[in-house]
Amino acid sequence: MEIIILPSVTVKIRRFCAFQERNHQEVKEKLYGLGLYKKQVEVILAQLIEDNYLNEERFATTFARGKFRIKNWGRIKIKYELQQKRVSPYNINKALDEIDEAAYLKTLQKLANKKLILAKEGQLMIRKSKALQYLLQKGYERNLAMAAVDKAVDDHSNA
Repeated sequence: MEIIILPSVTVKIRRFCAFQERNHQEVKEKLYGLGLYKKQVEVILAQLIEDNYLNEERFATTFARGKFRIKNWGRIKIKYELQQKRVSPYNINKALDEIDEAAYLKTLQKLANKKLILAKEGQLMIRKSKALQYLLQKGYERNLAMAAVDKAVDDHSNA
């Protein structure tokens, strides 16, 4: 039995993938949303991968770089979001390795300094707690976040 796929669907899904990086799950959902059946979806996915419209590794690295650079997310939050998008552990680790360690620590320190200044409470312990909570919410590792907050406190007390 031959699987029939309308050219308009192929054009639409290629445009969808070309607009921005997509992961396999997003594309599957879009195809099912267009009313396609499992066999048709599998054929189209295979073709998109073959034509390099879909590349999970490229998606993961682009996602991780963008979320870190634009939203200042930490590795934990990025990893969680990629897991939610059903990206393979190999590609998640590869994407996280792409984040420059020096830039990561610099961003973490910048966020800690900023949050410590913006914390309205007068007591130092409350301000430290708020800054730490903010960094953890952003997805930074607890030990790195605590060190960044402590350094920010030292910097502000010496200033």
